[in-house]
Amino acid sequence: MKRTIIKLQETDSTNKYLRGLQEEPSADITVVTADYQTAGRGQGANGWESEAGKNLLFSLRIHPAMVSVSEQFLLSMAGGLALHETLQMYADGFTLKWPNDVYWRDYKVSGTLIETTVAHGGLQSCIFGVGIDVNQRTFHSDAPNPMSLCTIIGHEIDRERLLEQVLITFEKYYGMLCSGDYCTVISLYHEALYRKNGFYKYRDAEGSFEAEIVKVKPDGHLVLRDRQGMMRSYAFKEVEFILN
Repeated sequence: MKRTIIKLQETDSTNKYLRGLQEEPSADITVVTADYQTAGRGQGANGWESEAGKNLLFSLRIHPAMVSVSEQFLLSMAGGLALHETLQMYADGFTLKWPNDVYWRDYKVSGTLIETTVAHGGLQSCIFGVGIDVNQRTFHSDAPNPMSLCTIIGHEIDRERLLEQVLITFEKYYGMLCSGDYCTVISLYHEALYRKNGFYKYRDAEGSFEAEIVKVKPDGHLVLRDRQGMMRSYAFKEVEFILN
């Protein structure tokens, strides 16, 4: 796949920068990286703390016309698998926490904000905004459980090499979607899920409960089975994992 990579020292948001960037007709993938983001964010109103020059912050744009709007979470699965496989090259113990965080044990190492554009009933573009905590050792925000890759393995990481590894693995999983191999992507995503086996505590609008993960649908809904055997289906932000 042909790539265009733009490297910035600082921007408010790589997602915003990429949204305003003119399309490159010859590029299958356009990537914007930044050493520092002044307004980086996660899902919803969540912010993203990152020390300048320490972490890997980038946005990636593709044009996934082959994926239907109703199954667009397949793109999140492919992106998550790319991050998961890359980080597993450095240490064991990484998992994918629904919908699109990468965890090491019970600590968050990476998060992704995905923005799609729909036109004429189909997906026109998809932007992945990715933050990976790489070489930052101290966190000052009220985020409950951040962890950096260098803390896990004991030494600093070459961020450019890490980006190249992520892009190579992303091309592999995105290529599976392009060829119609949805089943493999779905299966591998479920294999990598955080807390995929056993009952754990969750919280929804009605309160806390214990349940086990049944599956994640291609539209992104998380399906749980509670202790009473009742199936519960949730969209983003409708349920949360209770970590402690």
